Amino acid sequence: MAKVNWSAGIDSVSGALSKPSKSGQHSCAKMLLGTHRVAATENPNCNRLYLRKKVERSTSPGANELFARVRFAAVAAAVSTRSKDLSKITQDQQAFIAQKDLAGGKKTLKAWYWMVEGQAYDQAHPQG
Repeated sequence: MAKVNWSAGIDSVSGALSKPSKSGQHSCAKMLLGTHRVAATENPNCNRLYLRKKVERSTSPGANELFARVRFAAVAAAVSTRSKDLSKITQDQQAFIAQKDLAGGKKTLKAWYWMVEGQAYDQAHPQG
């Protein structure tokens, strides 16, 4: 097994180190993934590298996936618009602060925007 000695200041590497591009130009054909595991073990070398071939989808998206894509795009646009709307910022911040310490409350303003706009979308576009 190979051992990697990291440069000064780098303790570990985790995530995609290289990805195949969609167009296929100027990239590798395989994805290089690095993982780092933090656990109490006898072996302190818990870094692993994996090569993963590019995967082509074999089936077309189903109705539920298409609905989820449309919903995500619509809610993301609504969150972006609402977070920049100066007439709603003060009320939104007050509503967020009022719920953030409750059980099940959203801990970030962005998460709260996603919850509110997601609920609004679901009410306006019932599925089924």
